[in-house]
Amino acid sequence: MSKRISRGVRFDPWLLVTSSLFLLIGLLMVTTASGYVAEYYGLSPYHYGIRQGLYIAIGLTFGILAFKIKLNVWYKLTPVLMLFSFVTLILVLIPGIGREVNGALRWIPISFFNFQPAEVAKFAALTYIASYLHRQKDRIGSKISALIIPLFVMAVLGVLLLLEPDFGSTAIIFVVGLGLLFIAGVCLWRFAIVLAPTLIVMAVILYTSPYRRARLSGFLRPWEDAYNQGYQLVNSLIAIGRGKLSGVGIGESMSKLGYLPEAHTDFIFAIYAEEFGFFGVIFLVLIYMIFLYRTFNIGRRAEQLNLNFAAYISYGIGLWLGTQALIHMCVASGLLPTKGLTLPLMSYGGSSIITMMVGLGLLFRVDRVVQLKELQNYQDEQEAAAQREIEESKIRVAMK
Repeated sequence: MSKRISRGVRFDPWLLVTSSLFLLIGLLMVTTASGYVAEYYGLSPYHYGIRQGLYIAIGLTFGILAFKIKLNVWYKLTPVLMLFSFVTLILVLIPGIGREVNGALRWIPISFFNFQPAEVAKFAALTYIASYLHRQKDRIGSKISALIIPLFVMAVLGVLLLLEPDFGSTAIIFVVGLGLLFIAGVCLWRFAIVLAPTLIVMAVILYTSPYRRARLSGFLRPWEDAYNQGYQLVNSLIAIGRGKLSGVGIGESMSKLGYLPEAHTDFIFAIYAEEFGFFGVIFLVLIYMIFLYRTFNIGRRAEQLNLNFAAYISYGIGLWLGTQALIHMCVASGLLPTKGLTLPLMSYGGSSIITMMVGLGLLFRVDRVVQLKELQNYQDEQEAAAQREIEESKIRVAMK
């Protein structure tokens, strides 16, 4: 690839601006939402905000490294990432290794932060399924047997995640995986055959687990048990309601003062809605939609250039962040039961921020590859047109 073509490549401004906005708004909201909790534990009111800034800096470093790695290397690394995910998801279940918080074994303490294997599992599942669909592009639409391997991988990850338990991450992996299978062109009736048992199994898991039934009951009738199962949802709805149209102002939230648990993590959207109001929520939804549109635009262009692995990576990252943001907002708004999912690139958490910024680095790499290929094709077309013009000129001269 010539240096002249490489100089014509630029970072997608929409992706760059929306990603930066997520991180900046998230840093602001974590700082303002976590002050009370930090002081309760005898820490500086800026403790979690400073740590979030540190996680962003680490994530930026890993994101740049991810951008520097070529796509063919990422393609070869997908089995390694899957193996690492399986190992860490098993390790977190071992007493003494995994750390239990609120009855869930989801974290492995490492130095100054808690590593959450579920975040890596989402990214690993996405890249592995993208690589599989690249290899099986011709079979995925005609052979139902081609669906066995990705479904098996999702099922194993799902079982390990449900043992923690982590139903939310399981749902994300299945939505992204099934979404990629659908985009890859799987036959609709085959897709229905796959989707129906998946929904049935998830429903069975939901109704056979006592604590999930309790969550569902609190979701359906939160005001009837406002001081127990419905406590989080009730206070989340109160926070969103207080925001009205324009919000109460940055730092003026009342719900973050011990009323809404996990205000800087699982319910940061409620605090955001309280402080920025309906107009702020519309703005946030808009930038998520712009981000999602750009990822699908890059994926479509990659597919047109027969860069299938790059296309599925871009689609997958869009589905991942878009679905998780939608679920988080729906949970805070009372449209879905509590899942314990972070708001992508905004909620507090080292594993979530770092993993998603690695995903962003890979997305920007895909965008660069697509732009280079498009510019190369354009240059080839221009050179071919110029050559045809020269040949036609020679013919006209010879005829004279």
